Amino acid sequence: MAAQDSMIDVAIVGGGIVSATLATMLGELQEDMRIQVFERLGDVAEEASKAMNNAGTGHAANCELNYTPEKADGSVEIAKALTINGAFEVSLQYWSYLVEKGRISTAFLNRCPHLSFVWGEANAKFLRTRQARLSAHPMFADMVISEDRAQLKEWMPLVMEGREDKTPLAATRVERGTDLDFGALAHAMFSTLAKKPTFTLSTSHEVQDLKRDGEGWRLRVADLANGGTKEIRARFVFLGAGGGALPLLVKSGIPESDGYGGFPVSGQWLVCSNPELVARHGTKVYGKATIGAPPMSVPHLDTRIIGGKSELMFGPYAGFTTKYLKAGSFLDLPKSVHFSNIKPMLMAGWHNLDLTRYLVGQVLQSQEDRVKTLRDFVPTARMEDWKLEIAGQRVQIIKKDPKAGGKLEFGTEMVSAADGSLAALLGASPGASTCAATMVEMIQKCFPKAKSEAWQAKLKEMVPSLGKDLSKDVDTLKVVRDRNNAVLGLA
Repeated sequence: MAAQDSMIDVAIVGGGIVSATLATMLGELQEDMRIQVFERLGDVAEEASKAMNNAGTGHAANCELNYTPEKADGSVEIAKALTINGAFEVSLQYWSYLVEKGRISTAFLNRCPHLSFVWGEANAKFLRTRQARLSAHPMFADMVISEDRAQLKEWMPLVMEGREDKTPLAATRVERGTDLDFGALAHAMFSTLAKKPTFTLSTSHEVQDLKRDGEGWRLRVADLANGGTKEIRARFVFLGAGGGALPLLVKSGIPESDGYGGFPVSGQWLVCSNPELVARHGTKVYGKATIGAPPMSVPHLDTRIIGGKSELMFGPYAGFTTKYLKAGSFLDLPKSVHFSNIKPMLMAGWHNLDLTRYLVGQVLQSQEDRVKTLRDFVPTARMEDWKLEIAGQRVQIIKKDPKAGGKLEFGTEMVSAADGSLAALLGASPGASTCAATMVEMIQKCFPKAKSEAWQAKLKEMVPSLGKDLSKDVDTLKVVRDRNNAVLGLA
């Protein structure tokens, strides 16, 4: 096994959008920082970041009803929506900075209105309450609601066609929504990084193990293309390999990893390329999850724009697999079980039996069953217009819980070593959309230089709202939105 004697500054595991974001930020903060990215596949952004492996929604809580839960008394909680909207604004600020500097173009982003759509009086009442609360806040002041069928037909003609019954319908709309190609964005970032002499991208390289090594870490890396292994020494390690981050976090042995496990969920989309149908739907329309369905399975009908070509996508249809990555191994889940996390994983499973039943039902669905669900959104849908595509893998977080013994989380979470020498991003949505905010937070926590005057000035240049709460600072919110609208074409 060959060894690398010199120590690099940063080793990043995984070649997706989160890793690309961290690498570009660190490269902007310190020109001479030696950064190396390791990706096990032959190219970057082939797993969760690849366009058809995710919904492409710029998650800003405009339309995602699971971010605004309804309480037992009928009120609606909006705290999470405000947090996610603010975090997405940080991403927009960072992308605006990169565009202004000529690092990337805006080709990865398209304006696409975000709608929430429900049927039935109880759901319509919930949507009215949600819209009233959100639109009263400056972040969502432009959210409008309608229950008028003529208006709804203008907003989403494909969804309204063929609805002859008298069922109450309601929808909200936010014009300033986005459709994002995270794969294209990651490629653009890595292309810019490749011009730096201090940056190295190592594709077809798999980090198999890591252990502490004095002031940093020693990584065992396998060269999957040419054979053999080598050791890489790094002062800081970031595990951004999607589902692949969890096994390495456990191998790191840091106390903060204790009790963490993962529950893998696969996904599928129905995709339509019929130009006549595609031309009649230019929005993202999100509904409510069915009872027992996990939050990441909220049904939605999306316009997707990938490489300049528009398609429609409906789903996701969930499924179960023991793989942690789409190109992973069926042994990923069983091999992740160990002494420190077996209790949280067993207890989380026990408390989520309804989820297991839901996933089994999803796996057993036929194409006819899937199209039947699609017809809740597109009543006139024909099976021959839609084909099944496999989406990316998602690994939901399992962690210790003082009361339940273990619980299943459906968001994203950053886990870092106490000395700031290692960090890992776990979980799924809204990770890609809000990763700029997550990476800024992680840099401030793990890099002592982040407190320096030079780094603080650069961070504020990249993210002008740094240190301010956009949900409370209306003036700053307006300033950054005006700039983002102008630079990214969202006005």
